[in-house]
Parts: sequence; C-alpha cells; structure tokens
Amino acid sequence: YKGELSSVKRALLPIFAALGGILTPAAIHYTLNAGTPEQAGVGIPMATDIAFAIGVLALLGSRVPASLKVFLTALAVMDDLGAIIVIAVFYSSSLSFLYLMLALGVFAALLAMNRMRVSSLIPYLAGGVVMWFLMLQSGVHATIAGVMLAFTIPFSQIVDDEKSPSYRLEHFLHKPVAFIILPIFALANTGIVIGTDWAAELTSANSLGIIFGLVFGKPIGIMILSFLAVTIGVCRLPLDLNWKHIFGAGLLGGIGFTMSIFITNLAFASDGRIIVGSKMAILLASMTAGTIGFLWLRFLGHPEKGDLDLDTIDFEEEPEEISEESAE
Repeated sequence: YKGELSSVKRALLPIFAALGGILTPAAIHYTLNAGTPEQAGVGIPMATDIAFAIGVLALLGSRVPASLKVFLTALAVMDDLGAIIVIAVFYSSSLSFLYLMLALGVFAALLAMNRMRVSSLIPYLAGGVVMWFLMLQSGVHATIAGVMLAFTIPFSQIVDDEKSPSYRLEHFLHKPVAFIILPIFALANTGIVIGTDWAAELTSANSLGIIFGLVFGKPIGIMILSFLAVTIGVCRLPLDLNWKHIFGAGLLGGIGFTMSIFITNLAFASDGRIIVGSKMAILLASMTAGTIGFLWLRFLGHPEKGDLDLDTIDFEEEPEEISEESAE
C-alpha cells in the first residue's frame, strides 16, 4: 500500500497520540470527580468530533501540510474508536453472554467471508444488521457493531478502486451521512435548557473536568505521548510536520461536541441537571479548543526551513525510502 499511513511506524503515531488524548483528559476528570456520582462522566472528555475538527482544519487550506490533515483524521478516528470501546464496556447495561457470543459468531462469519473474497455487499450488510440486533440484546452498546462490521468489509490494495466493496459503500453513504444523519444526530443530542443556575453548573467539578480535559488534557496528552513514541523510535514524524503542528492538532482534538454529548446522555441518563451542565461545558470547551487550535495553526503552522533537516529524518524515513523518492 502507498500512502501517509502505509508503514507501521507512520501508522503508530496517531495511535499513540490518540492514546494520550484519551488517557490524559480522563485522568483530569477523574481527579476532580473521584468518589462522586459525577465520576461516571470520565468518558466525556475522551472523544473528538471528527467532522468539526476536520472542518476547522479545512479552513486553513494550504497553510498547513496535507499530512497534518491525514494525522488529525487518523487521530480522531482512533480517538472515537477508544470512546466507543469505553461506551461498550462502561456504559452498557447488564450483560447477556449468550447474545454476546452469538454476535461474535456473526462477526467471525463475516471475517470468514472477507477471507473467502466475497465481494457482494449484501451478505455483509445483512450480517451487520443481525450482529447489531444481537449486540443490542447482549447489553453492550450497539455502536460497537458498526465498528466491527467496518473491519469485515473487503477493500482493495489499489487506491480508490471503484470496484472495491468498501469504496462502493463509502461512496454510497457519504452524502446521506454528511447531510442528513450527522445534522440529525447533532440536533437530537445538543438540546440545552439554560436555567438560572447555569453559572454554578459551569463551575461544578464535573464541568471543570470536562473543560480542563478537552482544552488542556487533549493537546498535552497528544503531545507528550507522540513525543515519547517518536523519541524512543517506536514511530516517525512525517517529514513535513513539526511539533507545532502536532500540538495544534491536539488543540483541535479538544473539539468534543457531538461525541462528548452522546456520552453525556449515556453517563447521566437519569439526571437532567448534570446533563445540561455537561453540555454547556462541552460547548464552551469545544469552541475554546477550536478557536485556539485554529489561531495556533494559522500563525504558527507554516512550514519552517528546519522541518526537513537530517535531525528529523532519522525518526521518519528509512534511508532507502528517501533515496527512492529522490530518484523519482
């Protein structure tokens, strides 16, 4: 495969970054709310709203490197996968192992079809519906079924191969998801009723945990774990990126919005007061993180002369890869 994440060391960078962006905000929220009912909201600052984060980055156009867009997209996807796992494990009702095993059996059958190179989408989608129903009945949050189904859809080694099942499905779903499902999801989950005690709600330990987690925890966690992973040689920083870009991406990762609100509704389903306070904190934190991230990358995200020097090449490309690219 050819692409920004085609090598293991390149693909590991957004994984480590996402891990930092999940653990640090969660630790901040837990520290402020340990031992209280609001502790259930520890998953709220973990998530990143992919659509809004990429949308803010798109406003910068060519002012930021193309690989930063790939990095942020991969980071946000990994981040939300982590959030979905948290939802499935910690925000699910009582577990039914029978239904869970049946769902895993369907998943195994779909993987087997993938290995047998079944290219028709119909059996995968039909199996996905069955797996979703079984997962729902098992008590595990059914969103995990969508992630599992995506791993079973065959894709081609040829970039943008229009015959690939994954390409056809993505092309078919893109517009309905972008223009119908996402707006409905956002509107259905955002509803906020602002009461007279809104100031007290915004300064509660739960709200502060959300705000500090998204605005400070996200960029700090992403930056620290990315830096450690690159320093010890586990992964590589793309040649056209520097640490200012990574920190800027971390700031945009603090745009939690729809995903964070979704987790809020799961965490505090029986307490409307905490839900309203959490939603206000999410909106404030997301707007703050998005604004700071945009300004940071707008004024500090330009490529610098030192970005492509030998000091960074050791972390990013094998010598033979560089020589092949120069020869071309």
